[in-house]
Amino acid sequence: MKWDSHYLQENLGDSPCTVYLSKTHKFKYFDANQTKKCDNDFSPPTEQIVMRFQEFVKRLKSWKEGDKRLYMQEPLNEKILKSLQLVNDILTFNWGWARMQQKQNNWGPLTTNLLMISTQGNVTPAHFDNQHNLFAQIYGYKRFILFPPEDYDKLYPHPVWHPHDRQSQVDFDYPDYTKFPKFHDIKGHEALLGPGDVLYLPLYWWHHVESLLQTHFTISLNFWYKAGPNLCLSDSTLYPLEGYQKMAIMRNVEKMLVEALRDVNEVGPLLRTILEGRYN
Repeated sequence: MKWDSHYLQENLGDSPCTVYLSKTHKFKYFDANQTKKCDNDFSPPTEQIVMRFQEFVKRLKSWKEGDKRLYMQEPLNEKILKSLQLVNDILTFNWGWARMQQKQNNWGPLTTNLLMISTQGNVTPAHFDNQHNLFAQIYGYKRFILFPPEDYDKLYPHPVWHPHDRQSQVDFDYPDYTKFPKFHDIKGHEALLGPGDVLYLPLYWWHHVESLLQTHFTISLNFWYKAGPNLCLSDSTLYPLEGYQKMAIMRNVEKMLVEALRDVNEVGPLLRTILEGRYN
């Protein structure tokens, strides 16, 4: 809880960090490696740069409406953790509690701790992740709108080959109900996080995230865990399948078709040929 901007600046100093810039309040993730599949029709919504942490904090504190918005996202690893104080802080996290959650819920190993610092009003549009996440709020307030995996058809995800894979196509600010009619029927779960709160985000749960306006910026920390063995189907799998397992199957089928056909434009027509007149 002592990780405010002053404390982090003292201990991170000139460490390099990854910062995303956006001309709007939205920070929609994209995979730069997938942009070549879009026939030059894709325009990256954000810009990624690397800057020293102390320079980032300086820009963060002087930010005003009209400036490009900032969102730092940096894994806590040996590249950035040069301060013994920060290492000691991490060692004193309540790892016993986290390991208990990991064991009781049959998660895989911890993969990453991601430190995130955002200007007020930033929005991460609805998306899902393929890892479990313990999301800890350190400074400021964030609002989550959560949807279960079963709402997959109401959130219209981009195709798996698209740079915005795992992101909803629906603009929550101005939803197009003609193009996305099922979105009209969706109902989410709201969670408001303040300093000291930890939210569990199961893998494949959709979440729309806003940094609220009570403070000039927000600080958060992710604990990412791999999926456990129950994601893979086996002789011991319980039926009927859970929503997240069905999502994994759909994604794997889509990936297989993209790889086999080698032309993303053939995937949709092939799927329609399989379904039309045969499955209701």
